[in-house]
Amino acid sequence: MDLITREQLKARIDAAEEFKLVMALNEFAFNAMHIPGSIHFQSADQAFELLDPDDDIVVYCSDEACVASKFASEALVRAGYRHVRRYAGGLSDWAAAGYPLEGAST
Repeated sequence: MDLITREQLKARIDAAEEFKLVMALNEFAFNAMHIPGSIHFQSADQAFELLDPDDDIVVYCSDEACVASKFASEALVRAGYRHVRRYAGGLSDWAAAGYPLEGAST
């Protein structure tokens, strides 16, 4: 599993690189708080329908103990997506650095 660090992700966002930043938690959690520029899917089928296998994708969830991003990234790789990385630190690591968040709880 390819991982991306907080600093690498921040640099990609700051450079306005083109990639899909996918939050792997449920809609309630996404609406409450997410990293700016993130997208969310209601189901794996919706993700497979809307993401292209050649997309550059970064998946994250709440923190290192959360398995949602691990399962989502593994499912994408099994489905033939070639450029998938996981930000294991997730929301808690991002917030700990003081980086911006969006959502109703911010």
